Order: sequence, then C-alpha cells, then structure tokens
Amino acid sequence: MLWFDDQFLFGSVFITIIFFIVFGSIAFIVVKGIISWSKNNSSPILTVPAKVVTKRTNIRGGSNNTGASTSYYVTFEELNGERHELKMNGHDYGLLVDGDFGILTYQGTRYHSFNRHKKESSD
Repeated sequence: MLWFDDQFLFGSVFITIIFFIVFGSIAFIVVKGIISWSKNNSSPILTVPAKVVTKRTNIRGGSNNTGASTSYYVTFEELNGERHELKMNGHDYGLLVDGDFGILTYQGTRYHSFNRHKKESSD
C-alpha cells in the first residue's frame, strides 16, 4: 500500500505543477497584453515624417491540416534616426515599399496610418 500512496502523491504533485505552469503562462500573456494596451492608450498620438526602412512577415502554423496566421510588420525611421517597428494589417502592408517617404501616425506601438508623399516627376 505504501508504494500506491507514493505514486498517488507523486501524480498529484506532478499534475499540480503542470496546472500552475500552464495557467501561470496564460496569466503572464494576458497581463503582458493588458500592460501593452494600457501603455499604448496612455501614449500620445504622434504624426511625424518618416521613411519605410524594411518590411517583414511572421507566419505561424500552416502545417498538416492547420490554418496559417500571418503578422505584418514595417520598420519606419524618423528624420532624427529613431526607428519604430509597427504591426499592421495586410492591406496597408501591401501598399508600402522600402524607401517610401511620408507622414507616419502612430501611438506607442500601435500603427494608425502612413500617407506617402508623391514624388514629383522630372518631366
């Protein structure tokens, strides 16, 4: 009977540890998201001249029969050299090209818009 009690105790402790790891990770992700959302909301909305430096995507999933999810990021550089990598939707991402110059509007890490300046033709 002693062996069964030890095994039962080990199983209970193991399941409890896994429970705290899983729910601790979920709680950490939720708190991190709330902190980021709060920081963005308390940041001023800035509109600055900026240049598109680079673009990148992050694709998750898509193996076997699972769906894929794509995140789109663009790095902008202000005139003072400060850079910001901002996440945006695929439509806005597709309209931008490295080297584009225009007016960037953002709030913290939250992208709002980018209005590209049209180049004057040399005709």
